[in-house]
Amino acid sequence: MSLLQQTSPELDDASRGEELTKGSSHVVWATIAATVIVTLAIAAYVITGQKPAPATGQIVAVWAYPHHTETPGIDASGAAIPKEAFDQILLFTQVRLHNRSNGPLFLNSVMANVTLGDGIHTSYAAGPSEYDRVFLAYPGIPVPHGPALPMTATINPGQTLEGTFVSSFQIDKQTWDARKSLNYTFGFRYQPSLELAPQTAVIGY
Repeated sequence: MSLLQQTSPELDDASRGEELTKGSSHVVWATIAATVIVTLAIAAYVITGQKPAPATGQIVAVWAYPHHTETPGIDASGAAIPKEAFDQILLFTQVRLHNRSNGPLFLNSVMANVTLGDGIHTSYAAGPSEYDRVFLAYPGIPVPHGPALPMTATINPGQTLEGTFVSSFQIDKQTWDARKSLNYTFGFRYQPSLELAPQTAVIGY
């Protein structure tokens, strides 16, 4: 047999095990490093790819007016009927909405949400004509009668829409005062809704 064909002595089992362990550790560290790099790349893509919300806004002021209503006890023909009485909170809200996107925003719904002891109660805002009618029905109401917020409106890019609306909850003042939270949901067609909470105290009466 030629000397060039001679083989080196075989490694013992302990030496082979040590070499395999060293090789495996390199693979593990390489896998961890690759996973970290991929995770950071995905996070960077998500963060940079996210667009800011198209609408921003501010709840400028809120007035809560408690009102006790009692029916007259007669129907349209003059016949006597049982009287009904209930308490309600008329909630007046002045809001400012701004479109910071490059396209128009289409406002199509406004809701007031109050969290009470039994859960969340939601009231859709009344339209401008009903808003104005409240001040005719209750001429002494101590709430500023500002311009009404339209319930359907187009807000063009860079435009700010401001106005006041009214919503109502059939609860008494004690229940209202014990509320846990208050916020508003402004719905836009083809766009995510905007949720706003008042940053100032609610003016009560």
